[in-house]
Amino acid sequence: MIICVIKGFLYVRRSWNDMETSFRRTAEAWQKVRDSAVNQITVTGMVLSSVPIGEYDKRVVILTKERGKIAAFARGARKQSSPLGGSVMPFSFGEFTIYEGRTSYTMVSASISNYFAELRNDVEGAYYGFYFMDIANYYAKEANDETKLLKLLYQTFRALVKPSIPNRLIRCIFELKAISINGEGPQVFGCLVCGDKERPVKFSVKRGGLVCGECDKGIYDGVRLHPSTIYTMQYIISTPVEKLYTFNVTGEVLEELQYIIGKYMDAYVDKSFKSLEILEGLINV
Repeated sequence: MIICVIKGFLYVRRSWNDMETSFRRTAEAWQKVRDSAVNQITVTGMVLSSVPIGEYDKRVVILTKERGKIAAFARGARKQSSPLGGSVMPFSFGEFTIYEGRTSYTMVSASISNYFAELRNDVEGAYYGFYFMDIANYYAKEANDETKLLKLLYQTFRALVKPSIPNRLIRCIFELKAISINGEGPQVFGCLVCGDKERPVKFSVKRGGLVCGECDKGIYDGVRLHPSTIYTMQYIISTPVEKLYTFNVTGEVLEELQYIIGKYMDAYVDKSFKSLEILEGLINV
């Protein structure tokens, strides 16, 4: 009789311990869910790059409006059944829900509004896109306000998929606007030495802009530009991103833009891009 009572007591105690353990684990699980919900944020942005990590995951770099440039892990994105598969491809623009951990971000879901799928069927257009994303990746910083750069990238991609503006002009516009957004644009509204806006000027890459005839002593890289070229550069720098890709230029002006902006980028961007190397190889074939 006593033995049965002891066994019954031990059974009840063990059952109670099991219940306590189950309750504790459930509470911990719910706490993780609550913590996850609290640390989830939704950002608007564009995927700049995506690389495989391990067997099934990807590491994605996103240029966002809210957090600047961020890197996030997309768990299981390489699985065929993953809902994140198409969302982590470069060019994808939309809203991304991410979990903010202590040292990294994890992508939870995505709602893509524009895949820019046209570029995936156009090799030259795609490499223009890759080059523009490399420039954005070069300039963008985490926890920085990159709204203007994101707008520029999005509007540039929209221009790329429309045949109304030549790709060479799109490149000139993007390069000059991007370097200007970063605070390193040239002075093209007057002589950078005396401020004069009336006298004839030359463009000096080394000095960083226009220099008039009275101030060009000792300047050996000065290039005289067509007035329409100078006006075009002024327009690109001063115009809101939304209105950038609304004009065309003559062949002469385009040649000057390509030359002078190319020289300027070479001088003020201390990085070479594989995407640009491939692009120029495609163009020059």
